[in-house]
Amino acid sequence: MADPTAFYEPTEDELLSSLAVPVQSYNPESDADEYRRLQELEQHAYAQQQLMVAEQEQEQLQALEQVPEDVKRFLVLFHQAILENDLPTITNMYESGWNKLTQAHYSQNEWPEAELISPLVGNDQVFLTLYRELYFRHVYAKLQPTIDDRFQSYENIYSDGPVPLDLPIQWLWDMLDEFVYQFSNFSTWRANPKNKNEEELEALAEAQNIWSSYSVLNVLYSLVQKSQINEQLRAEKQGKTPEEVQELAGEYGSKPLYRNLGYFSLICLLRVHVLLGDPTLALQTMENVDLSGGAFLTRITACHVTTYYHVGCAYMALGRWPDAIKTFISVLIFFIRMKQYHTRSYQYGSITKQCERMYALLAICTTLSPGPSDESIMSIVKEHYADQLSVLQRGGDEALETFKDLFLSASPKYLNVNPPPYEDPSALESYLANPPIDATQRHLDLFLSDVVAVRGVSNIRNLLKLYTSIDASKLVTFSEGETEEEEILQQLMVLKAASRTYAKGQQQDTLLDGERIVTNNLDFTIDGSMVHVEETTSHRRYAGFFIRNAEHAQRVFNTIKSSPLPIQRKPTTSVTQTTTDNKNEPKKSGAWQPKRARVAAQ
Repeated sequence: MADPTAFYEPTEDELLSSLAVPVQSYNPESDADEYRRLQELEQHAYAQQQLMVAEQEQEQLQALEQVPEDVKRFLVLFHQAILENDLPTITNMYESGWNKLTQAHYSQNEWPEAELISPLVGNDQVFLTLYRELYFRHVYAKLQPTIDDRFQSYENIYSDGPVPLDLPIQWLWDMLDEFVYQFSNFSTWRANPKNKNEEELEALAEAQNIWSSYSVLNVLYSLVQKSQINEQLRAEKQGKTPEEVQELAGEYGSKPLYRNLGYFSLICLLRVHVLLGDPTLALQTMENVDLSGGAFLTRITACHVTTYYHVGCAYMALGRWPDAIKTFISVLIFFIRMKQYHTRSYQYGSITKQCERMYALLAICTTLSPGPSDESIMSIVKEHYADQLSVLQRGGDEALETFKDLFLSASPKYLNVNPPPYEDPSALESYLANPPIDATQRHLDLFLSDVVAVRGVSNIRNLLKLYTSIDASKLVTFSEGETEEEEILQQLMVLKAASRTYAKGQQQDTLLDGERIVTNNLDFTIDGSMVHVEETTSHRRYAGFFIRNAEHAQRVFNTIKSSPLPIQRKPTTSVTQTTTDNKNEPKKSGAWQPKRARVAAQ
């Protein structure tokens, strides 16, 4: 007979009862004692916590008392101006007040930490984030940042939604410019595993994403995407109305703060892509940005100079020397004209250094691609780099060393995309034993390979300028070293190829657009062994010459007009005494007169 319980399923109550824990006997006195003991422990822990908080607050108040009164007053007023969106006051306090207090109190040490000054500003997290940005910028500029400073400066990114702020465009540019600078500074520091202690190695192994190329590009591209800046700039180029542009901007881009941040992010992306060695993508990023004289970026001189410097470096990396020359010259002319208005700016020193680097790059570009250029700028280049230019034009091994020195001193400090493998000790040992080539050295090798390819071209070009036709065998006698006629003909073909390049025309819209042009001011044909030379001279641009001299004359006139009149000295003796003395003195001869007139006078 079958078992009646074979297909029986137990109920839920039976299952719970089988799993239940046996109930212990209830003792009210012991349970009350245990409850009382837990309460006493909780009260003691809470009292200890409150005591620690009170001690921390007391220490914070004591530390806050050490902060100078003018600094505390400045922070309170600065916070109030930001709350009220008082743009003129914010601009004045940012550009003038902060720098004056830094020189007075914190030229050799750090500003107070944000947590310390938090009671002064009511624990306003938005203001504290802005304050930390200034704090870390001061640390990077004047002091030596620690690894904690490097990590915390990266984590100082805020805002889940639009922030109702109105900040000066100078401050917004400085924020993003400092963001890219700290990224490049950290990447350079991280790329060298030597001279790092165990604590730093462990921190770098655990924080692989901090200041990584991907995270930095993600921040910049996020600002571009949220602000819809490319769509806004494209619509403005198409001539759409402000209402249509505002509709495209969206929630973030309709606010001036985020529109300006998105605009400056495009320029920072240009800079980052150049540092990472991608000049094509760098120029594509600036597709919708206007670089004319009235562009928005020209309102901030540091932004203007930085943009043109990196655009010129991108053109150099692509071998488009004429475009690089035009870019450098245009911004240098602007800086010379506006120089007198920026001598008191706190950024004047860094702007001047970047302009000096562009003069050095111009010396390189004009040597590799000679042609018509601005006379006033080239006179400054010859004044600063006269010896180097003569060496470059002569050619040879000495010229290669000069090219190398100028490139290393004036080019950007390129970055390695991939950091050392700090997370894998064995891989790190292999990395130290066989480190990869430095990014700047890699770009230098690529540049020198282009220079070596056109070595000797300048000598051939200078010789051809002296003749209308010359035999190749005669060129052999003028060349240095043992050179055959076939090699001379090969050098002529190299000169022909080096004189043709890709450059931006008048009708092209984007920076990558261009057409094939001839940069040399002479042309030649080879008929057998005979070289026929025809020089193509360009007419002098009298308009630019007239404008430059008119400006110079106006400056001289303004200088003379503003100078004080000379003060005439009063005679020390009386008029009568002077007259008496003059009678006794021999009569001085006046202006020259003909002999006939002198005889008649006597």
